[in-house]
Amino acid sequence: MPDRAPQPVDRQLPTEEARDLISLVRDIAQREIAPKAAEEEDAGRFPRELFTLLSRSGLLGLPYDSEYGGGDQPYEVYLQVLEELAAARLTVGLGVSVHSLASYALAAYGTKEQQVEHLPAMLGGGLLGAYCLSEPHSGSDAAALRTKAVRDGDDWVISGTKAWITHGGIADFYTVMARTGEEGPRGITAFLVPGDAEGVSAAAPEKKMGMKGSPTAQVHFDGVRVGDDRRIGEEGQGFAIALSSLDSGRLGISACAIGVAQAALDEALAYAAERRQFGKPIADFQGLRFMLADMATQIEAGRALYLAAARLKDAGRPFARQAAMAKLHCTDTAMRVTTDAVQILGGYGYTADFPAERYMREAKVLQIVEGTNQIQRMVIARHLVGPEGR
Repeated sequence: MPDRAPQPVDRQLPTEEARDLISLVRDIAQREIAPKAAEEEDAGRFPRELFTLLSRSGLLGLPYDSEYGGGDQPYEVYLQVLEELAAARLTVGLGVSVHSLASYALAAYGTKEQQVEHLPAMLGGGLLGAYCLSEPHSGSDAAALRTKAVRDGDDWVISGTKAWITHGGIADFYTVMARTGEEGPRGITAFLVPGDAEGVSAAAPEKKMGMKGSPTAQVHFDGVRVGDDRRIGEEGQGFAIALSSLDSGRLGISACAIGVAQAALDEALAYAAERRQFGKPIADFQGLRFMLADMATQIEAGRALYLAAARLKDAGRPFARQAAMAKLHCTDTAMRVTTDAVQILGGYGYTADFPAERYMREAKVLQIVEGTNQIQRMVIARHLVGPEGR
């Protein structure tokens, strides 16, 4: 297996603090994440102790307010941290992104009292979150969800099943979208549900082609009782909160995708430099050199696209269209680049002795999660020409 260390990405970072942060992340990735990634993924092991380390290191609340235990980092920096983590192991990078997604609703829409009570533990207290929107029958059509929350005095009673939940069964808290009113998007409300609440349970994790170390499971809410103080935002505001959360979450997926693609390119470059055929390294053959050039160009374009969207978000400007574009381009890039990396390694690329096949399997799911790439095209088109059927 190639042992040439890849050159780190030359990042444009806004502050010295950000440069120090990236150095810390790279150190953790090289010491704690990458060496165990292949073995733990093969075994289907979720590295909970690693997430405890990330929490203690201040990496689970980077884009949030330091008043509540966050890192006060702009998305421009936070996303590059995700990219570094995902390059070492997607289960970790995506896990941090999902935790941030699960924390978003309370951080952006919660009351001051709710934020003071819950955010410090969520952002820096070792807790792990999950985001519950999709259901067995409502994935892309999220507004058709059926999980209900019924008012009972000062409480809400939540019943229903959520599907495809990252960290399902192991999360300490769930941000749950439930129907409290009429059919459609206006009847949905957001709730913060403790993972150990009575009536919360999870099915066996899904058996997936990739990301085997990250549990994805149905989560059942069987008459789960929570106080009204755990309602996030106004009644009926939940779908708007969900869409706002997903705009930010799609940038996280974009960064993770570029991290996986970069790892695959690094693997292909190292192999091409060392593998010899016909008396010379295969990196000397023009056909392969063109493949590597295309891979690198697609990655740089994806990185520039997600950072441009992040800078819009950081400036308080609309970024939903750019987030959809970034998610679409970056995840499609990850699929192309990882496929090409397997091809460059030839037969070795198809074996588990090299990580290229794992990168390829992992890249596929990124075209699906947090809005399929077909949905991203619909979102982009609506911004360009308006809604369908006008």
